[in-house]
Formats: sequence, C-alpha cells, structure tokens
Amino acid sequence: MIETRPAAVAPQSLAARLFVWLQYLLPQLLLSRLAWHVTRSRSVPLKNFLISRFVRSFRPDMSEAEEPLPLSYASFNEFFTRALRAQARRIDTDPRIIASPVDGTVSAIGRITDGKLVQAKGRSYSLEALLAGSAAESARFCDGSFATLYLAPFNYHRIHMPCDGTLTAAWYVPGRLFSVNAATAAGVAGLFARNERVVCVFDDAPAGFALVLVGALFVGSMSTRWHGDVTPAAQRRPRQLAPRHDVELGLPKGAELGRFNMGSTVILLLPKGAADWLPGLAAGSPVKVGQALARRHAP
Repeated sequence: MIETRPAAVAPQSLAARLFVWLQYLLPQLLLSRLAWHVTRSRSVPLKNFLISRFVRSFRPDMSEAEEPLPLSYASFNEFFTRALRAQARRIDTDPRIIASPVDGTVSAIGRITDGKLVQAKGRSYSLEALLAGSAAESARFCDGSFATLYLAPFNYHRIHMPCDGTLTAAWYVPGRLFSVNAATAAGVAGLFARNERVVCVFDDAPAGFALVLVGALFVGSMSTRWHGDVTPAAQRRPRQLAPRHDVELGLPKGAELGRFNMGSTVILLLPKGAADWLPGLAAGSPVKVGQALARRHAP
C-alpha cells in the first residue's frame, strides 16, 4: 500500500498565489452558469470559434474520437464530451483489478489516515467533510484508501465504472467552484470538500467503493447515467439523488456512468483492506480509462 505522510507546505510563486486569490473574488457560480449556456450554443460561428481555439491551445488527440473532425460537433459541449471510438480503451478484465474510471493524472493517492485524505503536499482534508457529514459512509471508508484523479482540459471527459458495481446511494453537495488544478490544490485549504460535488456509492463483491465527482470553475454541469444533469442545480442545498426508474442500478466494469461538461476531478474511495494500489502509481502518474490501479485482496 502506498503511504501518505504530511509534509511542509511548499511555497507558491507569486503568480500562483494571485491566481488563487483571484478565484475568491470571482462570481464563480455566475461564470459557470454562463459557461453552461455558451458551451451548449449551436450558433455555428460561436461553436466553431470555441472549438478551434480549444484545439489550438490544448491539442486533444482527436484520432481516438468516434468523430475525429472537431468542427463536425453541433456544440462545444458535444465536442468536449465526445465519445471515443470502439476499442480506444482497453478495460482490464481481471476481476481482482480495480481500473481507472477516467483519463487523467493522479494528483494524490494513498491511505485515508485518521479520517484524512492528502490534497497536495502539506495539505489534507477530512473524509467526513468530503462526504458532507454522512457518518455511515465516513465510517465505511475511514482507514481505507483513495486516489484523486485530475482531468485536464485536453482529456477525455466521460467517467466509467472501475469495477462491477450497483449504485446504492447518491447525493449532491453544493459548494464553491474553485479551479482544481495543481496551483489551487496547493493554495486552497480543503478544496475538494469545499467545491460542489456529487457522491455515488456502490456495492459489489466483496467491499464496495465510492466515486466523488468534484465540480470546478466553468464546470457548467455534471451528469450521471442514473440522474441526468445534476448541476447546475435549481436549489443549491444538500439532497439525496433518486435514480430514474428506467435505468439499471448495476453496471459492469468499464461502462460509462457519467460525464463532466468541462473538466474536473474524480476521487475514488475504497474501504479498509479492500485492495492495494499497484506499485509505481504516484502523484503525477498519467492514467487511462480501464488501466489497472489496484488489486483486490484474495478472499
């Protein structure tokens, strides 16, 4: 198991500190709601301008996309949440393997120690705060393990099942909408427990797992297979999410379960003793959907 230990907070550059301070002043919710409307516009000149600028700036790998021509998408959001072509990702089929639910980069990984998760070097936050005071689920994952996976703008933005599982509970937690990049993670205390998020808890043999979908600045919407668009929420209050009646609660490993409309972070939680992270995984490690992250303990 990878160990996580507290360390001194590394000093940030002036530019990084200014970037963090500016976010406290910005009307985060208003900007994210504006992004929701702009990115869904079907105005051809506007969506082509946005897509072209994005491609020049971030250079996403369109060879993996089901539709490889960027300007063929009807809106920027459809381009951003584009599907991959068949077989673009290999899902590890070993039933003892827990796979990555997203394309992205590991920003932190290790044990949940004394109810705390590492956010960045020298910063930690509480599991109970992340789960918004759910005592039962906090107890379930206390002393377990976690992996925080950051999705950069150029990444594929759909979220997949890390293993077979059945949704047993889900809830929405309102919050701030700070950026979730490395500079903000280093500069904002309790970032992932402060931002808007959707928590999904699953049971599977033998231990279960949870996925926390964390919103961010300009993330105009998060959606799941069971609940549709969860954000932006008309009422920004904590609430349980009831699944639609026409959607199966159980999904196999690798099945799509949701998506970010604009980029953000997923936190995978495992109970104590469920599995060990594979050697070599550390902050900065790139991951792909279906890639092996952890191996379950033998029953």
